[in-house]
Amino acid sequence: MPWSREDLAARAARELKDGYYVNLGIGIPTLVANYIAPGVKVVLQSENGMLGIGPFPFEGEEDPDLINAGKQTVSELPLSSYFSSADSFGMIRGGHIDMAVLGAMEVSEKGDLANWMVPGKMVKGMGGAMDLVAGVKRVVVVMEHTSKEGEPKFKPYCELPLTGTNVVDILITDLAVFSRGSRHEPFRLIEIAPGVTPAEIRSKTPAHYLG
Repeated sequence: MPWSREDLAARAARELKDGYYVNLGIGIPTLVANYIAPGVKVVLQSENGMLGIGPFPFEGEEDPDLINAGKQTVSELPLSSYFSSADSFGMIRGGHIDMAVLGAMEVSEKGDLANWMVPGKMVKGMGGAMDLVAGVKRVVVVMEHTSKEGEPKFKPYCELPLTGTNVVDILITDLAVFSRGSRHEPFRLIEIAPGVTPAEIRSKTPAHYLG
């Protein structure tokens, strides 16, 4: 049975290490904040100018002025701090963020990422993804393995406009987890969702991978 959105967020949260500064992208990645293991101390950063993001607030406790980059209401922590978006991007571009967890429309076998636009469709803006993949130390991508039409999203090469080339370190889909030791190596299948077979993954993955 494929992993749910919550399962994907929980699996991505396992990649967070104690002491990390982490940026969570829009969509499934924002759910990661709810699955950080007890005892693991990480600081979540948002492009709109917040360091120290807490879990999503309970219903009725939302503060409409306290939002993440995806305009979702969030909670604050005792260590939370606020600053300009310019300062936030200075952190990202300066290499001070350890990891970014991002969504994707396509990922290539060489680690290229496309996640900011579909030609012909309205785009609000490219957001901070291009800065993130260029500035952070490690990029984790979470996405469905195929599109709603059943088309593969882990491919030999990206057909959509690129966010970055050779930037993805770990790919977590609803079927499996792919990782590579360095950006000079191919992806390797390291984990499979319960009830999913290696043959099913092969049949839905035109990208080359090991394992």
